[in-house]
Amino acid sequence: MMPYNRLWSSLQLTGAGSLPAPTAAVGHRASRRGCAAFQLPPELADADTIGVIYDETDGLNFYNDYGMLRELFAAPVLTSDKRYADVMRGYLRAETIGRCRFAAGRRHPQPVDAVFRKILGQPHFTWAEHGQALLRQRKPWYYEHEPVRHRCDRRPPQ
Repeated sequence: MMPYNRLWSSLQLTGAGSLPAPTAAVGHRASRRGCAAFQLPPELADADTIGVIYDETDGLNFYNDYGMLRELFAAPVLTSDKRYADVMRGYLRAETIGRCRFAAGRRHPQPVDAVFRKILGQPHFTWAEHGQALLRQRKPWYYEHEPVRHRCDRRPPQ
């Protein structure tokens, strides 16, 4: 398991948007198991940063320009930079991004409130009071069905 972890933690994207060939130790085991090749879609391959996040409800997701989103919430003053504001607006508009990326509002309300106030132009916005309504308005498709829990371990459910 250690070679696998080292490989995935040290991967660099190639210019073609695909992952480099695995090391011999991992590649040999992966090819024996019949693992498929992995290629990123163009919108991810062209991103400066990509967030890869597993959520029990939303499953495995890839987020383009995720580094900019993290920087924005770390320094809300960046909302005045159009590039950062556009990334946030894109996350709010995207039908491929569920509610999980906005859950940070519960853990870090001050910077999240400041970012949304500026992005939305609503000076009294607070995530605690308005966050759920915002997501239901911007991402109604997410709430149309009961969420399914994804399990990645091999233990039987108890």
